[in-house]
Amino acid sequence: MTYCDTPGGGSMGGTGVVRWKATGKVRSLVWDGEDLVDRVDGGRRWTSDGVEHLSGRLYAYPFDRAVVSPSGRYTVAYTERGTKALLLDGQRIVRELNRSYYHAKDFDYPMALGALADGREVLVHCPDSYEVIEIEDVATGERLTHGERTPSDVFHSRLAVSPDGKHLLSAGWLWSPFGIARVYELERALAEPAVLDGEGLLPSWSWVDAEIEAAGWLDGDRLAVATGEDEAGDDDEDDPATLGPRQLGVWSLSEQRWLHRHRLEGPAGTLIGHGEGVVALYEHPRLIDVASGAVLAEWPEVKVPRRVGSYGVKHVPTPVAALHPDGSRLAVAQTDGIAIIALPQPASCTSPPESFSR
Repeated sequence: MTYCDTPGGGSMGGTGVVRWKATGKVRSLVWDGEDLVDRVDGGRRWTSDGVEHLSGRLYAYPFDRAVVSPSGRYTVAYTERGTKALLLDGQRIVRELNRSYYHAKDFDYPMALGALADGREVLVHCPDSYEVIEIEDVATGERLTHGERTPSDVFHSRLAVSPDGKHLLSAGWLWSPFGIARVYELERALAEPAVLDGEGLLPSWSWVDAEIEAAGWLDGDRLAVATGEDEAGDDDEDDPATLGPRQLGVWSLSEQRWLHRHRLEGPAGTLIGHGEGVVALYEHPRLIDVASGAVLAEWPEVKVPRRVGSYGVKHVPTPVAALHPDGSRLAVAQTDGIAIIALPQPASCTSPPESFSR
C-alpha cells in the first residue's frame, strides 16, 4: 500500500468531511496555518473553529480567482475568463495587470506566482499576447524576459511553477481546439526568453496520443497528466510508449519517460498533487494512487464543477480548492460554504512496482 487512512477520514464511502458556513460565494482559498482565507474577498478568514470573519475590503470589480506566492506575501486576484487582474502585497494594491482580449472569454487567464530556485518570487503571465509568456520580479515589477521573441500559436493557460522553482508548466491549447502541455526550463528561459516560444522539454507529440485535459506537478521532477478521449491522430498513435486516450500518467523530466500509465474510468478534472497520488476534482473529489491507478478514496457528498481542460466556449468554472501544506486536509469551496476533507496519508512503506498497464 502507498497510503494509510487517517483516523476518521478518507474511506471509499466518503467520510471525514467537516463543513464550514460562508456568507456569499467562496472564490478563492488558501491555508494560513489552521485558518482559511479568501484572498479575492479582501482577506475574508475562517478560523480553525469554523467561524467566518469578514474583511470589509472590496475591490469593486468581479474578480473570481486568486493565486498566492509561495511565501504567502503576494496575491494576484483575477477574472478567470476576463482580462483584468490585481497584484496585491498583503492587502495593499501594487499594480493592475492585463492580458489580451483575444479569446479571453474562451480560456482561463494564464497566471502563476512562484519562486525560482534562488528563492526570488516571480509573476508569470501573458500581459501582451496570448502566445507570449513573460516573467517578472514580483517585488520590483522588473520584466526578466527581455529580447526578441518568435512565438508559436499556443494559447498558454494554467501556468504553474514547479515546487523546486526550476520549471514552468503551461497546460493550454492549440487551435482546433486541442489541449496540450509544455514544460520550460526557467533558468534557461531567463537567459534566452525565446525558449518560452518553443516546444520546451516535452517530446512534442511522441509522448502522448490524446488531448491533454489536465496536468500538475507532483514534485520538481514528476508531472501528472490526464488525457481525454480525443486522439492526437499522429503517426505514433500505436506507440506503446505514449500516453493514450483517457489515461492518467506520470512523466519524469529527468528520465524522459512515463513512470506510470493507467486507464481512467472518466474525466479527471483538475489535478492536485498529494504525495504519491493526485486528487482529481471532477463532479466530486477522488484520491488516486498514481503507481497503481486505484481510487483510494472518494467523497461523492462534496460537489465540484464538471470541468475539464483550460478552454471552452461555455464556461464551467474551475473548482476552488486548497491542499493544506502538510497534506492532511483539502478545503473545497461549496455553494453554501467550505468542505474540509481529511485525506488518507502516505505510508512509510514500499510502493508497488512501476506499472505500464493500458
